[in-house]
Amino acid sequence: MFYIPADILNRFAFVMHPFLLFISAPPADSLPVLFQKAAVSLLVGALVGLERERSQDEHLRLFAGIRTFPLIGLLGFLAALLGAAFTTWMLGIVAAGFIALVITSYYLEAREGSHGATSEVAAVIVFILGALIYRDYYVVAIAASVVLTLFLSLKQPLQNLIAHVHEEDIYATLKFAIITAIVLPVLPDTTIGPLDVLNPRQVWYMVVLIAGISFAGYVLVKVFGSKKGLSLTGMMGGLVSSTAVTLSFSQKSREAPELGKTFASAIVLACTIMYPRILIEIAVVNRSLLAHMWVLIVILTASGLAATALLLFGKRKQTTGEVKLKNPFELMSAIKFGLIFAVILFVSKAAQQYLGSGGVYLAAGLAGLTDVDAITLSMANLAKESLSEDTAAIAILIAVVTNTIVKAGIAFVLGASALRRYTLPGFGLVVVTGLILIGWMLL
Repeated sequence: MFYIPADILNRFAFVMHPFLLFISAPPADSLPVLFQKAAVSLLVGALVGLERERSQDEHLRLFAGIRTFPLIGLLGFLAALLGAAFTTWMLGIVAAGFIALVITSYYLEAREGSHGATSEVAAVIVFILGALIYRDYYVVAIAASVVLTLFLSLKQPLQNLIAHVHEEDIYATLKFAIITAIVLPVLPDTTIGPLDVLNPRQVWYMVVLIAGISFAGYVLVKVFGSKKGLSLTGMMGGLVSSTAVTLSFSQKSREAPELGKTFASAIVLACTIMYPRILIEIAVVNRSLLAHMWVLIVILTASGLAATALLLFGKRKQTTGEVKLKNPFELMSAIKFGLIFAVILFVSKAAQQYLGSGGVYLAAGLAGLTDVDAITLSMANLAKESLSEDTAAIAILIAVVTNTIVKAGIAFVLGASALRRYTLPGFGLVVVTGLILIGWMLL
């Protein structure tokens, strides 16, 4: 009988133990589920690899492309699988080896004069996403891959943004960020003053909200430029300041009266963008009020878009225009808005308490002469406490109609005769729609 020494059997068992463990205690997932996860890992890598392959210069050597990135995603998945089957150290060992490979590749490319590390960083992220997919973080991994691909594809627009960023933009943004990080935490989170309505921290939160929304439009103008056509400029400028667009294009219409219809369409579009902006503000501050009046704002927006479409219909000429917009993170502008918001909030509360709903409507109409954001946020905040949602909705509509009439007046006074001929009917459709909605709410 053939005899094997016991010490040899023990050594063999020690060496084969991890593999025997893998066979006897496989991962909890069934094979179909594992194949599904592996396929998702490949697809996530393929999405990033497709973008990298498309954007690489044909004269440069690729670190990874359409074939390698899916394999990297699969490697991350397999590393996580090994970590679950044997020990978590397996995942760390594979990850360390892969990162070492990426660093070596970057070092060799840097020696040849290439110093970009975007593809290498993307490769490490794809590896991590593959591991996350094994851990059932599908949504996180897929969303991250989409965001990663988006950032990779935005190279040219981001370069355009950097080219148009001025030193004062950087200083304005830094000062705003510093004052927010320092001041906001120490502001009292309690109401102060008469009527018990002013909350310093809440006021500054509203400043940050409006500045953030405006800054998004400001960045779009910087990325795409303010000379991409009047309609596009009006749309993006409306996110920052529809009043600035109205003032600028009204004055420019005198320089080119033959483009009155084009300028009119851009102005009406800029003012129409103000309505979805209002929805965003309400959604952040008061979800209940949003459900109450989103239909009203959608109808108002539709009327503005219809007026814009009518003005654009049959337009033969397209030109470009430039609107000078200030960085909404400028500290003085932010402080001014905070003061305006606090005053309107106080006046609205006082009007409600002493004059009832009529006083609120009067305050909204007066506030709409200069700004819609402040009265919108004030009504949204008051609707969470003592003000009815119907009254808040009507007040916001009154402010919107008043503000639209003011912009129509700006175009009429400062614009050329051709601009007046086209702008007033466009604004008229929006104002009439707003008045109908107000009347319907009051019934």
